[in-house]
Amino acid sequence: MRKNSLSFRWFKNQRKADITTVDKKIPNGILEEQEQQTVVLLPRSPSTSKTYFPIPVDNLEEEYRIRSADDGKLFREEYSSLPGGNPQGSYEEANREENKEKNRYPNILPYDHSRVVLTQIDGVPHSDYINASYIDVRPKQETVADFWRMIWEQKSATIVMLTNLKERKEDKCYQYWPDQGCWTYGNVRVAVEDFTVLVDYTIRKFCVQSASDGSKNPRLVTQLHFTSWPDFGVPFSPIGMLKFLKKVKHVNPSYGGPIVVHCSAGVGRTGTFIVIDAMIDMKHEEQKVDVFGFVSRIRDQRSQLIQTDMQYSFIYQALLEYFLYGDTELDVSSLEGHLHKLHNTCTPQDRLGLEEEFKKLTNMRIMKENMRTGNLPANMKKNRVLQIIPYDFNRVILSMRRGQEFTDYINASFIDGYRQKDYFIATQGPLAHTVEDFWRMVWEWKCHSIVMLTELQEREQDKCFQYWPTEDSVKYGDYTIEIKADTQCDDTFSLRDLVLTYEPETETRLIRHFHFHGWPEIGIPAEGKGMIDIIAAVQKQQQQSGNHPIVVHCSAGAGRTGTFIALSNILERVKAEGLLDVFQTVKSLRMQRPHMVQTVEQYDFCYRVVQDFVDIFSDYANFK
Repeated sequence: MRKNSLSFRWFKNQRKADITTVDKKIPNGILEEQEQQTVVLLPRSPSTSKTYFPIPVDNLEEEYRIRSADDGKLFREEYSSLPGGNPQGSYEEANREENKEKNRYPNILPYDHSRVVLTQIDGVPHSDYINASYIDVRPKQETVADFWRMIWEQKSATIVMLTNLKERKEDKCYQYWPDQGCWTYGNVRVAVEDFTVLVDYTIRKFCVQSASDGSKNPRLVTQLHFTSWPDFGVPFSPIGMLKFLKKVKHVNPSYGGPIVVHCSAGVGRTGTFIVIDAMIDMKHEEQKVDVFGFVSRIRDQRSQLIQTDMQYSFIYQALLEYFLYGDTELDVSSLEGHLHKLHNTCTPQDRLGLEEEFKKLTNMRIMKENMRTGNLPANMKKNRVLQIIPYDFNRVILSMRRGQEFTDYINASFIDGYRQKDYFIATQGPLAHTVEDFWRMVWEWKCHSIVMLTELQEREQDKCFQYWPTEDSVKYGDYTIEIKADTQCDDTFSLRDLVLTYEPETETRLIRHFHFHGWPEIGIPAEGKGMIDIIAAVQKQQQQSGNHPIVVHCSAGAGRTGTFIALSNILERVKAEGLLDVFQTVKSLRMQRPHMVQTVEQYDFCYRVVQDFVDIFSDYANFK
């Protein structure tokens, strides 16, 4: 068993606790969070003799392909064959009249044999009850004091939260911690020590003390709050969940008590999280995974864990992601050695070479079925390169002009940053007939920073229409752009201060234009300092103007654009954590816009810029 495992045996043998959410299925097949106080449990088939055997990891990709065929028919069949729970399990304590108000959902209850038992409060009958199971519901207002009493009594050092406080305007979890300062819940005092907001999750650190016994030392409790589970269904990609799971393992101390995992009702997302972790452990120890068998066993400890077939198939998707790509995260101290290995690997047996690593990215499937809007006949002429079309799920949508169809389209994609979703807009260099749309996008999305990574012409080919004035002002439709300053910062980039005016409102905004000149017409920059400098300048501007989306473009909005965004995210993480993951950073970008970081040279450049950054700030304390 690996250190800090969250697996079934860990929860069972060391009595690790959890807590979860519940979903239901609506007619169109989309999952939505349960709206009623009673959770609607999905119908499942009667007992079946069908057996699902463990899958050797080498067969996982093929098994996933087979199960995914026909819109996941075999996943649904396998899921519906799961036992609902322990037929001998009883709910006597949960159904006591005194405890009913402590249950968020009256049909999601802990079994008597696996429930968490609190210390009885003198003179308060049945005060040992909380809706939580050892392997297990989110706190509600009436049970927050019991929740923190459980944390204290169980000596838990880590809380995993898998729901947002509100989803689709519905309360999903009562906020059981203070935003700042110190609050007392029952006999437990909770003070906020620190918090860090990242794109997929937030980390909060609490100092927890017994308010009734001052002789006991305070304890540090870390809450890891996964914020990227969508209101409907499951995450689009398992990458964020896998990163989150790794962080949970890293943060949880070996001396800590049970890890408390919760979402909303205690069966859906929590079960998904636990099963992914346990199967990763099984993969390492036994070179196989047994999702069906494991879910069947843990349902003996809390019924209905894994609430939907989509959650069930998401487990397989996460395991396949982990099997295919593994853990590619690096500490900055090991970067130099890793680069040496990447550049000196040439044998077919050793698959760690740079080209082999990049090849895995180029083998990713481009989701052409999600490019319908950009491929409409009315929009085709707005695309500079027909192979680089934004995906419908994250394309930048403009306001539709009255009486004009298809005027909401621009070839631009929202891209996540290190700490913030939709932090960047990746777009192509404007064409002469799309320049007004470009400025409309800048205005409507309140952008204050534009990063340009191409010259207007390169190798005698037009790469970008000049969308700003050389002097005075220029007008495109309702938008007037005036130049106030044009400054050459160094050999690699210049700064332009532009004033953007939207005439119907006579409102103006200051736009800062960062034009990088250090990219040669062929290949990549010779060194990384210029890129480091422009990234730092853009970040400084963002701090001053507010964190609205940063517009980044080259010509097609993929190669150099992807490289800039990748490096922005990578360097931000290096500064914050001393860690980097070039492969997963680029993979995530390619899932948001096709062909991001287009060539192996650009991919290599990402590594080399990070190494240059580390060399410049060789003392880690200088850039943390």
